[in-house]
Amino acid sequence: MIDPHAPPREAAVIDIGSNSVRMVLYRLEGRAIWTVFNEKVLAGLGRDLPATGRLSEGGVTLALTALRRFAAVLESVRPAYTFVAATAAVREAADGPEFCERVAAETGLHIRVLSGEEEARYAALGVMAGDPRACGLAADMGGSSLELVRVGEKSLKPGITLPLGPFSLADARGFDAERLRATITERLKPAKGPFSADELHAVGGGWRSLAQLHMAMQNYPLKIVHQYAMSADDARSVARLVAQQSRASLDRLPGVSRKRAETLPYAALVLEGLIDALGLKTIHFSAWGLREGLLYETLDADEPAQDPLVAGCAALGARQGISPSLPAALHAWLADIIAALPPAFGKARDPILAAAACRLADLGARLHPDHRLELVFDQVLRAPIPGQTHAERAFLACTLNARYGGNAATPDPALTDRLLDEEMRLRARALGLAMRLGCDLSGRSPQLLANASATVRNGTLCLTASEGYADVLLGEQTRRRAKALAEAMNLKLDI
Repeated sequence: MIDPHAPPREAAVIDIGSNSVRMVLYRLEGRAIWTVFNEKVLAGLGRDLPATGRLSEGGVTLALTALRRFAAVLESVRPAYTFVAATAAVREAADGPEFCERVAAETGLHIRVLSGEEEARYAALGVMAGDPRACGLAADMGGSSLELVRVGEKSLKPGITLPLGPFSLADARGFDAERLRATITERLKPAKGPFSADELHAVGGGWRSLAQLHMAMQNYPLKIVHQYAMSADDARSVARLVAQQSRASLDRLPGVSRKRAETLPYAALVLEGLIDALGLKTIHFSAWGLREGLLYETLDADEPAQDPLVAGCAALGARQGISPSLPAALHAWLADIIAALPPAFGKARDPILAAAACRLADLGARLHPDHRLELVFDQVLRAPIPGQTHAERAFLACTLNARYGGNAATPDPALTDRLLDEEMRLRARALGLAMRLGCDLSGRSPQLLANASATVRNGTLCLTASEGYADVLLGEQTRRRAKALAEAMNLKLDI
């Protein structure tokens, strides 16, 4: 359980890649991670590497300017954890060691240059931290290289690094899709077989831009890339569309930034090549990768393991709610009702979603009552909490909508109808009404809640109170709340 009085800790990761130099500041609340600052510079350190074997001179200038600024920020923030890591460009460049020495002299930052195997491993750790159910293959595409490693097994096995970043694929003859497809096919040969999988978990800015483009084309209602998924056929179609565009056309595509337009066709062709070579069926996009992998390796040593969705909901609810002991008490009190709810996401997943929802039970305590319903729904739907699919986001938002008295339509019926089937919507509403019953019956007091019980027996919802508490706890409002819950669950009511 999150201690709402425990001070948060700060962590910083500086990622010196072949294309971008980025610093992310995180706030840590137990196992919950919040991004509080994120800044990058597209320095292009690896742009000249294939031709010269050295870092780009202009890229070095831009990178050093950015790193001096980042060092100044770190001096002020003084985070509990700081990681400075460099990947393929610095690793492979003849002047990579010289660059690291210069950075240390000018900024005081000491760079850890990751091997290809380490880069693949940390990317995979980040994917699994952001989605513990990830299974198949994690792929991290940077400016110079592509890292592949299997995920979802008992232990991480060594991955592979391939020269399949945009800078490694570019040549003086210009962009030629057919020639590049042949090159990509050849360079993917070491991965064919050992890394074949049904699911790909894609990490990297270029692939995130492809996901955003697909969202725009599909008029998708939730603009969150993390754990967005598409079929291999859809991914191949988007990739081919991008590969056919001119630079001017790419600049006009929805969801594509001008800074990404230069490298996006290469990212598209590599994704297409992976689908064909490895027999992929589904592409999942991850906003978590190497940086979060570095951080989570440290948290694994410092914090007890906890599902990231439950941890994130606990932290969010604790910081915005009032009662620190209500969520766990409510979850325990509702155990019998939760067990009787219609299934939605499966036996393994439904209990985790119920635990997460109860951690949010007091989320609206400090919000204005006239706007609480819409604010809570939107916040739960879009909270930067990992470990949940888009359908699960909608499920939790619908649950909290019912907990705060919203009707079945919710503030965004088009979104919920698109992301949830009828069984999921029914379970979400019933769970929310059960939470509302428990909170209103007790006045959100765990002590009063302990003097009542709710059970489901033989098609009947039964509410009872300890001796001397019936008049206090089982009044008219409780009857109304219980009646609404019984109707939602198609049960009789006995109070």
